[in-house]
Amino acid sequence: MTDTESRPATDASLLADQSVESTYRSVNGVQLHVVVAGDPDAPLVVLLHGHPDFWYGWRAQISSLVEAGYRVVVPDQRGCNLSAAPDGIDSYRIAELTADVCELIHSEGRESAHVVGHDFGAFVAWNVALRRPSLVDRLGILNVPHPTVYRNVVRSSPRQLARSWYVWFYQLPALPEWLLGRNDAEMMVTALEVTSNPGTFDEETIQRYRAAWCHTGVGPRINWYRGFRRSDGPPRDTVVQPTLICWGKDDIALVPSMARKSVDYCEDGQLRMYPDTSHWVHHEREEVTEELLRHLS
Repeated sequence: MTDTESRPATDASLLADQSVESTYRSVNGVQLHVVVAGDPDAPLVVLLHGHPDFWYGWRAQISSLVEAGYRVVVPDQRGCNLSAAPDGIDSYRIAELTADVCELIHSEGRESAHVVGHDFGAFVAWNVALRRPSLVDRLGILNVPHPTVYRNVVRSSPRQLARSWYVWFYQLPALPEWLLGRNDAEMMVTALEVTSNPGTFDEETIQRYRAAWCHTGVGPRINWYRGFRRSDGPPRDTVVQPTLICWGKDDIALVPSMARKSVDYCEDGQLRMYPDTSHWVHHEREEVTEELLRHLS
């Protein structure tokens, strides 16, 4: 990892709140940049970002959760922003990303936490709940289906298969890195804009995302998807924790029917569907934060 002086200003200093701090945790053989806020003894909530996001994607939820009495821990997942980016596709298998979260919870001196994830971070959150159920108190999922649902629907639905084109594209060697990284990551900016409603990402926000992408490069993020293809499924299908699924119905990458099917794999599941809302449901709907607060309480 580079020294402090060469790091881009994409740590907790992006927020005006002085009580939100950046720290580094050595977990599962990697060093993760982690943004923390709230009373260290308060109930713990871990927020997991997806692609092409970083911790900053949860900025609207951090203060609300702290005000509601929670300790909030938001990592840059491995390969993203200020966290370490180990070499090799196998470093990004779901089992490794899951182990990162489990050890991060333990680094807080806790035996369990509420876990909330969006996009690929929600895939990780599902897997933490399924692989290490004792570590998850309550589960929050934003716009990603249960792993079994995703696998089954991709195999049976030409519509979803077409929407998942990027997963197959990312399996190609070298070409995805070149395309996504060229012209100051312009294709990544396009991905943000195409998958969101107009105005969700303003120019200042986009420049902060560019800085985060340029620090580690886009290769480790693409390896998430390559590692996903190499990963074994979780050992069980049924989620035992109380689970809230929030879903923007206008997600262009995932068919809404997968949200409803995912609830069937939860012993205690709730689904909230948001019309006229994109994949970036927690950016576009304040109600999502309110639903999460009700769910976690």
